[in-house]
Amino acid sequence: MKCLLLYDIPDDKIRTKIADFCLDYGLDRIQYSAFLGDLSSNHQEELMLKLSRRLGKAPGRIDMFPICREDWRGRICIEQHSEETRSEQGS
Repeated sequence: MKCLLLYDIPDDKIRTKIADFCLDYGLDRIQYSAFLGDLSSNHQEELMLKLSRRLGKAPGRIDMFPICREDWRGRICIEQHSEETRSEQGS
């Protein structure tokens, strides 16, 4: 199941570790504090438990949004690349 994970964590060290956990679980960074990928419900729970432990009592917020297949198909996306990126892709 697709999952969107967002976080707002002021501490650089904790934020970096949270991002590392997301990458370890195969999520792709789509923005600085946003990750997206496929996770089973067991892996969703496991990852959130690890993230909760790592955040501890530090200030911050972590949200995970499971996205069903139907909702994923209905998404709307606008993506543009810079001229530099376009010329690299065309090479």
